Amino acid sequence: MNGHDNPRIVGQVKEVTSLANPLIKDIKALSLKKFRDQQNAFMAEGLKLIIDALDLGWSIRTLVFAKAGRGNPAVEKVAARTVAAGGTVLEVSEKVLVAITRRDNPQMVVGVFTQQFLPLKELRPGNGDVWVALDRVRDPGNLGTIIRTVDAVGARGIILVGETTDPFSVETVRATMGSIFAVPVAKATQDAFLAWRNGFPGLVVGTHLKGAVDYRTVDFSRGPVLLMMGNEQQGLPDALAESCDRLLRIPQAGRADSLNLAVATGVMLFEIRRGALKLDPAS
Repeated sequence: MNGHDNPRIVGQVKEVTSLANPLIKDIKALSLKKFRDQQNAFMAEGLKLIIDALDLGWSIRTLVFAKAGRGNPAVEKVAARTVAAGGTVLEVSEKVLVAITRRDNPQMVVGVFTQQFLPLKELRPGNGDVWVALDRVRDPGNLGTIIRTVDAVGARGIILVGETTDPFSVETVRATMGSIFAVPVAKATQDAFLAWRNGFPGLVVGTHLKGAVDYRTVDFSRGPVLLMMGNEQQGLPDALAESCDRLLRIPQAGRADSLNLAVATGVMLFEIRRGALKLDPAS
């Protein structure tokens, strides 16, 4: 980087070409949940995602960019923001970037961020709010797609119940397309979640194969809404199903008896949005 163009970061960028570099080894290790948990960190790819994350107040620890990014004003600006936040900036070879991302055509920029979970006790649902509770969701693609959909419909956030896939895995973060930075995520045991649900001031609904109510017939316009969605294989367990005010079904016209979890959640959220969020249909 040219010190005349950006004197704030000259001398503070480390050039790395070796896969044996300890900093690179630590970043590569974030592909494993054990190391993400130990470091309370995760990796996100793409310049726009990293700019959005910084704008939303996320804490960046390390910025990694390809040599091709040198001289790119947007990359240099993000590098300066990283240094100002106390983070490390690495300029790496294509070989190193491929190893970090495990992609043949990696993004030019990768960021390592501190994980953020919203404490369940801090959730204060208000009128018009929509929350989604996911029971033991297993598939990172499903979770990432649901986070992205929650963001798209303007719902407030997600509560992960029980043993779920990691919202900060590389696969989940990729599937969110950046929405991981915009959607609050809480996690809880089933018992803690049910205790919190008991104080929920609005309508609690869940989809269930035994649901008696067509999801299109429900009035979602009063107070906050909590949508419960079950595990991909087993659906909602009895304890959660019994805590719902209403069990809903999404009618199937063809031979399939159920929808993919992310698709079903999307169908439900856009129906709830029509009522609870009262948005202009053209928006």
